[in-house]
Amino acid sequence: MESFPKVGVGVIVAKGGMVLAGMRKNSHGQGTWAFPGGRLEEGETVFECAKREAMEEAGVKINNLRNAAFTEDVFEDGKKYVTLFVLSDLESGEPKNLEPEKCGGWQWFNWSEIPQPRFLPLRHLFEQEFNPFK
Repeated sequence: MESFPKVGVGVIVAKGGMVLAGMRKNSHGQGTWAFPGGRLEEGETVFECAKREAMEEAGVKINNLRNAAFTEDVFEDGKKYVTLFVLSDLESGEPKNLEPEKCGGWQWFNWSEIPQPRFLPLRHLFEQEFNPFK
């Protein structure tokens, strides 16, 4: 088991009361719904990471970034993460699945209707009763 957690960034991309989510493939959390996101890279700010991941994974530009919440996550395989969630607005672009080996495709959902099963950090976020639209 890892002793020190990695830092993940989850990007809550909002558009007209809906959020962007996709089905994870080919990594930990396979078969679960999650937001765009990934590991924070050395020398990168959290907001830079959020912008990069939204563009790399879904081909969308985001703006109006703000801190949302964080979760502490220990996965079944022993990986430890602190996940920093960033709330953002869609600036431009229509979501495209730019990493089909990692994602089954992007869809817009009402917050309360994000499908199950959910990626562990997203489950923990819901357990906190976080809602970006309240």
